[in-house]
Amino acid sequence: MSWLYLILAIIFETIGTTALKLSNGFSVLLPSIGTVIAYIFSFLFLSYALKTIDVSIAYAIWGAFGILLICAIGVIFFHEQLSIIKIVSILFIILGTIGLRLANS
Repeated sequence: MSWLYLILAIIFETIGTTALKLSNGFSVLLPSIGTVIAYIFSFLFLSYALKTIDVSIAYAIWGAFGILLICAIGVIFFHEQLSIIKIVSILFIILGTIGLRLANS
């Protein structure tokens, strides 16, 4: 169940960060409210996941997959530029997360 909580935490963190972009510096009401609500749920589910998953592993996975999803959303919906350096950097983050998980096994 903890892994499901971690997945939900990642999803809500991604929603919260996307809403944060849409809030335009908290000047647009609905995305601003969405940001706060999504982050509350994200941290709630992350706290549930941390009951049985090591904090180093959970946080690394939460951060890495959040970065990956937000990067994809930025490129697809906000037309951000994607470069080789960005791709390689994201791969390093993912490889580092996998390394942490393997070191814990």
